[in-house]
Amino acid sequence: MSATLTEAKTSRGNVTALMVALLAACVAFQLNASMLSPALVTMGKELNTDQAVIGLSQTWFFTAAALFSLFLPRLSDIIGRKKILIGMMLLMAVGSVIAAMAPDVTWLFVGRIIQGVSGPTVPLCLIMLRSAVSNPRKYGTLMGLITAVNGGVAGVDSFVGGYFAEHFGFRSIFWLMVVLAVVATALIAFLAGESKPAAGTSMDWLGVFFIVVAVGALLTALNEGSKLVGAFAPGTLLLAIGLVVVAAVAFYCFWTVEKRAKQPMVETIHLRQRSTWAPLLTTTLTMTGIFAVINGIVPAYVQAADPGFGIGPTEMSLIILTPYALLGWLVGPLSGRLAPILGYTKVLRIGMLGSIAALAIIAFFGLSSLPMMIAGTVLLGIMYAGTVNIMLNGLGVVLSPAGNPGFLPGMNAGAFNLGAGLSFLVLPAVLVATSALGDAQASYLSVVVTGLVITVAAFAASLLIPKPVEAEVTE
Repeated sequence: MSATLTEAKTSRGNVTALMVALLAACVAFQLNASMLSPALVTMGKELNTDQAVIGLSQTWFFTAAALFSLFLPRLSDIIGRKKILIGMMLLMAVGSVIAAMAPDVTWLFVGRIIQGVSGPTVPLCLIMLRSAVSNPRKYGTLMGLITAVNGGVAGVDSFVGGYFAEHFGFRSIFWLMVVLAVVATALIAFLAGESKPAAGTSMDWLGVFFIVVAVGALLTALNEGSKLVGAFAPGTLLLAIGLVVVAAVAFYCFWTVEKRAKQPMVETIHLRQRSTWAPLLTTTLTMTGIFAVINGIVPAYVQAADPGFGIGPTEMSLIILTPYALLGWLVGPLSGRLAPILGYTKVLRIGMLGSIAALAIIAFFGLSSLPMMIAGTVLLGIMYAGTVNIMLNGLGVVLSPAGNPGFLPGMNAGAFNLGAGLSFLVLPAVLVATSALGDAQASYLSVVVTGLVITVAAFAASLLIPKPVEAEVTE
């Protein structure tokens, strides 16, 4: 069957049924990514290891997710998006079974890395949705609903994870993941249509190898670099520098291969276009400026007795993280609906300005006032989780080259992970460096202001992103 006929078949499918399948896949992946966070202490105790090692299992999961995101969307264009998504869900289930039965932390690592194959779930679901929904307004709304899941499942994921870990042990969380992955697999198999616009094209595996080595080395270098925060070690520094060199050489090889390949993973002309590098730069800077603030710095400050507010972890989640995630869930479909009407880039920039305002509130008012801290994180939930995150994911799909629709969403997923890694490297380093001054509150102020400055740079980068004219309503 030709690619055109395959796409047409998908377009005539039941969009409601497709949405049920895609949402099931996205929820399964998001819970797979976030539900373990409150269970890390329990995992360490039950596996007789320390928190540093358990935290490393999370790092490897997200690293694997980033690497598979680079090429699976492109592979899905060739051999079938439904087929790849089903394979990802099945491997998520397999990885969950291995982790649930892990006798030691080594097998936990194996399970989490296999689960990481599901990394490009959200971008792949957005690509499948775009092939099925031609109406820009309808696609925008549904895109917002799917992408909002990526910010957390209405804030209940951490509570469910904590409850299961406390009452049934950490293994019960993985068994729940198995059930969710199997359900998602069945729904995709029965409700989703197949589409493969690049059928007959050869996969550029040599290009895949070099880009995976480049990004993998860079992410590992960031992880090694984070170990230098507060504890300088010459060996670790040399390893991090060496990995950066490997990343640079591998990317040069990738560029060379793509210029010479008959059917490249991505044409180098696309890499030079603003529609490619501008959204990738914006995504990386945005994540660097915001991610560690809301997922690390603010929760730590709120729980700290001095200079914070001495709030317990459960109450902190209830007043900080849950409203943030819930508002992202609620606002996402609205911002997605507005994107094709007002313009994707305009809605993105509104969200960016709102995020900058939220960080300013947290920095200059929230550190001395719990109500203002809550107000700042609420605004961040609306403007970042519910707007910026939706637009960045959406732009990765609507700006992707027509002949290679899986390329940019995959690269953008890598940019999200790269930015998250940079965020947890740069911002804690600022905290440690400024803590030597002796004023703890001033240290936290410096961190949030640093995030604010980086987010302003992200806003400047967003001004370079071209309008996705074909995805917007012109009348």
